[in-house]
Amino acid sequence: MLTRVPDLSLDIDVRDDRKADRDAFIVLMSGTLLLFVFHYWGRPDYYVRSGLIDWVATQAGGTLASHPGVGAYLYWGLSSLLLRTLVPAAIIVWIIRESPRNYGYRIRGTLRHFPAYGLMYLLMFPVLFWASSFESFLSYYPFYDRAAEGGAAFWLYEIGYWFQFVGIEAFFRGFLTFGLARRFGMLGIVIMTVPYTMIHFGKPAPEAFAAIIAGLALGYLALRSRSFVPGVFLHVAVAITMDLLVLWRLGALGNIF
Repeated sequence: MLTRVPDLSLDIDVRDDRKADRDAFIVLMSGTLLLFVFHYWGRPDYYVRSGLIDWVATQAGGTLASHPGVGAYLYWGLSSLLLRTLVPAAIIVWIIRESPRNYGYRIRGTLRHFPAYGLMYLLMFPVLFWASSFESFLSYYPFYDRAAEGGAAFWLYEIGYWFQFVGIEAFFRGFLTFGLARRFGMLGIVIMTVPYTMIHFGKPAPEAFAAIIAGLALGYLALRSRSFVPGVFLHVAVAITMDLLVLWRLGALGNIF
């Protein structure tokens, strides 16, 4: 049975049939498994515990040898691209048997939605500026403990950090949001927001709480734009802004530029 979601002008077909139930089951169960795998084997701490930090430093030399810790964040970003972007895309194609475009993997037609994301950034900037003055944020960002030294290591860290956000948006605002909204409508955004908020546990409490609002807003905007791609740009902009604000307050911004 096909119905339309009438609220908030979302043009989403909500299906109540066996295929919709099957697809939602696949999205939820594979998504849960991917969250499990990423938590234990995709994060920077595994890169250190496993000994990869020493092996890569020895093999690669250069910046990765003199700043071995930065490799953990490149590993984090690449793991996010694999487990949160490419594997979900493969599940969509080979198990659900649909086009990834139906799950937000699209660029065409999204440009007209960027002003909404730009407005979100402008609204968030004063909050970021204010939050960067708190010790809980000053001691937490940037994640890489030698980022304040600047140089190539800082930018390699940022590249890994940005790759991680491609995976975040593809997984939460793409795979989960579109996969669940087609069965549960707007409630799918709420369901997605639960695990999205939980991955922020351990961060400063204000940021973890803000993830609830961000999850709902970004999920809604993804469905409106039919894409998770604009959310990647917003997430990257917010992340680099916080890092630079913290470095500015620590008097280390001159090392970066």
